[in-house]
Amino acid sequence: MPEIRNLTLNFGPQHPAAHGVLRLILEMDGEVIERADPHVGLLHRGTEKLAESKPFNQSIGYMDRLDYVSMMCNEHAYVLAIEKLLGITPPLRAQYIRVMYDEITRILNHLLWLGCHGLDIGAMTMFIYCFREREDLMDCYEAVSGTRMHATYYRPGGVYRDLPARMPQYQPSQWRTQRDIDELNSNRQGSLLDFIDDFANRFPAAVDDYETLLTDNRIWKQRTVGIGVVSPERAIALGFTGPMLRGSGLAWDLRKQQPYEVYDRIDFDIPVGVNGDCYDRYLVRIEELRQSARIIKQCVAWLRQNPGPVMLEDHKVTPPKRAEMKDGMESLIHHFKLFTEGYCVPEGECYAAIEHPKGEFGIYLVSDGANKPYRLKIRAPGFAHLAAMDEIVKGHMLADVVAVIGTLDIVFGEIDR
Repeated sequence: MPEIRNLTLNFGPQHPAAHGVLRLILEMDGEVIERADPHVGLLHRGTEKLAESKPFNQSIGYMDRLDYVSMMCNEHAYVLAIEKLLGITPPLRAQYIRVMYDEITRILNHLLWLGCHGLDIGAMTMFIYCFREREDLMDCYEAVSGTRMHATYYRPGGVYRDLPARMPQYQPSQWRTQRDIDELNSNRQGSLLDFIDDFANRFPAAVDDYETLLTDNRIWKQRTVGIGVVSPERAIALGFTGPMLRGSGLAWDLRKQQPYEVYDRIDFDIPVGVNGDCYDRYLVRIEELRQSARIIKQCVAWLRQNPGPVMLEDHKVTPPKRAEMKDGMESLIHHFKLFTEGYCVPEGECYAAIEHPKGEFGIYLVSDGANKPYRLKIRAPGFAHLAAMDEIVKGHMLADVVAVIGTLDIVFGEIDR
């Protein structure tokens, strides 16, 4: 028998399964993990400090870039914190639009997680299937904000603008035949709401496709069942939130327990796991995809019936309409001062948290009465999950580290902020 010796392995940062710039130092006894030491600091972008040097409304774009898979959800917590300190409430239509886009973002996040998690473990087709659906939702982002990812669409007082009445369409090109173009544009003939409604109707069938590929796949189950088990007590002690906590059997969801915006008016269920392993967390996220589609359909139905403003009319906090700005000096001054100096937020401190796709994403904001934050602290869900890496993988094999990193759903922008 060859003698097995302890070795230290450098997993990442340039590793396809490290998802960003995670450097993991693994102490191993042969193939078994004795200790896992995650190193952060290679990405460090200093978001909290940058936000303290800029007016409140100029830092919304930084939030998009934290968890760059759940862009609008990050904005949402920051904007809620500012609104809490200002003591303002956005119009009801804006709240419904925010909830709808939060759920679109949840689907975007879970699709990228599912594609990458599958790819890490060896399911190549999953990645292609998931990105097919992501493309439609990226178009929904682009239709309201002009950009596919970092939208800066949520603003204190509402949202940047109302939903467009016409969905952008594919144009003829040398790479596609007219027949292909007509097929791609078949569900883009109406408004953005029509397109989102069409997506929500056909998406559950796509989720069935994912489940056909993975849920009863014996290789998938061998790689995930019984791997990375976390008991409910440990999940609470380690500060888990979101699918990581619900996978261990605890039905904790801020959308139900501490409702914000209009979640208390919407009917949906919270999926929970039983065993707290990688497979249960997979099942929880799959069911969340279905519940998100259900929430989106309810928002679409309400938004169709209830037109109205999507931004407060207080021009000390929200910009005037473009047409007014072109004609009136007063509006022009409001616009100029708003986007250069911003506005002074009353002294005080607050914490605003949302049910982000990865867990509880919170913003702790302290204002000293100036036009920029005195202190901004971000509570990133991924940070607590990564901190538990050592405990979760101890005693597992090297190949299981990849499955555990996948199930944590790590995005490094929010962890190494």
